[in-house]
Amino acid sequence: MQVPGTDVDSASDFTDRFERIRELSRNGDNAGAIEVADSVVAESEDPLVTCRALVLKLGRLFNLGRTEECPPVLDRAFESVEGGHAPVLRGHLHALAGIIAAGDSLERCVRHLVQAGREIDLEQGPTEETVVAHHDLAVTYSYVGFHAQAVPIAERCYQDGQLLGLPSGDHALPEVAVRWAVSLDHHGDTESCVTMLRRVLETWAERAHPRELWPAEQYYYGYAAVRLRALGEPAELDPVLFTAEEHGWEVADLRLLAAACRDISEGDPARALKRIEHRSPNPYTLGAAESARIRALAHAALNDHRAARTADREATRIATRDQGQLRDGLVDGTRAQLDHEALRRTVEQYASEALTDSLTGLPNRRHFDRYVTRLAESGIHAAVGVIDLDGFKAVNTVYGHLSGDLVLQRVAAILARTLRKGDFVARYGGDEFVAVLPHTGMEEARHIGNRLARAVADGDWEALVTGTPVSVTIGWAELSEPLRLSATLEAADQAMLSGKGRLAGSV
Repeated sequence: MQVPGTDVDSASDFTDRFERIRELSRNGDNAGAIEVADSVVAESEDPLVTCRALVLKLGRLFNLGRTEECPPVLDRAFESVEGGHAPVLRGHLHALAGIIAAGDSLERCVRHLVQAGREIDLEQGPTEETVVAHHDLAVTYSYVGFHAQAVPIAERCYQDGQLLGLPSGDHALPEVAVRWAVSLDHHGDTESCVTMLRRVLETWAERAHPRELWPAEQYYYGYAAVRLRALGEPAELDPVLFTAEEHGWEVADLRLLAAACRDISEGDPARALKRIEHRSPNPYTLGAAESARIRALAHAALNDHRAARTADREATRIATRDQGQLRDGLVDGTRAQLDHEALRRTVEQYASEALTDSLTGLPNRRHFDRYVTRLAESGIHAAVGVIDLDGFKAVNTVYGHLSGDLVLQRVAAILARTLRKGDFVARYGGDEFVAVLPHTGMEEARHIGNRLARAVADGDWEALVTGTPVSVTIGWAELSEPLRLSATLEAADQAMLSGKGRLAGSV
């Protein structure tokens, strides 16, 4: 992940430290860069400067594989930029949030990436900040297998950098094309893989000296050469590229896989097999199927064609499994989009922002109060339900508040589409919703409540917050008079708490 520029007036007091972060990152010292970024966060009173420092920290944490530390940093960064006119900075944050979310939910990842592109494109003309943001956006698309989206963004990143006079090696991304090339090989298109790897070597040799690339990119450029050699194709290799100093999972993976490719090309495939035995490189590096494909090449070099076919079948199975996951993610995303569209249709009648919850689009507490008052004054009896999310704190703790907001939006959409026509649902506050069922007795209300609870529980939460089930507990009370609204809510709340108690007692 790249380092954003410091072309902001309020950042002038921290220019030296931002440059120090750039230098440390350029030399592969991610841990040192994090320490300097933390010092900026501790001392800066400007929210945009704080956000830029947090962006730096996020990228370095990811490079070191310390992703479990990222959610609270992301939350604070988004809070820092909230309300400010900084679309590129927000876009950069969404790009980083995308790769952090990818391990748990492809749907959330893609939402962040699409939003990142939209925010960055709001900036007039290329700036150093947009170049760096596009850099990280291209890498994230590439990591998660959207190669056709990653390549044009990577090319735009480079061309804009050249237009601005930035060093050619600072924004070069051979890794994006290398990752796409080996993906083609995993799917059986070795010819296209060879063509693309050759193009990588030719293109980037013309644009910048390979030794002037950032450390990780030197390894990717070198990997294009050793991978060609493992395929039996001639390629010139500069061994110095594999000595660049960099700490983190990505370079460690590239060293391992490159060494195995060299073993094959130098006539020692048995060593290659031993080298990668029981090793599991991160799938972001070169795809989850790369180890299996290298094993196939090693077995073929040993003339063990049966073992080679077995390994190739495994590589194909892994590669196509990833495609299946992408399709599942698309279905989940489409489902969420349809839910959101249905919710928008439900609340179009609420034109006033003062009566609408900005996060979920549902009526807010004020709107609820007015609605039930009019209902009771018209002499219409109703059932009022207090709907509370179970264990919602765990979602925010594990995945951060951004994911928590997505859960609240999804729950709101489920409630809105599951209730009957003419029923009313509002967000009352926090993780609590209220439903009003006109002309409905308590027995029927409880049946409807059970249907709501089942709909929420069946909401495919694994795709959004892996390993953290989402459910609701609902308590009901009767409303007959406007002056008894407070007592009705208190009775419904007590019924809800009793339901939670019974649930806890049954576990």
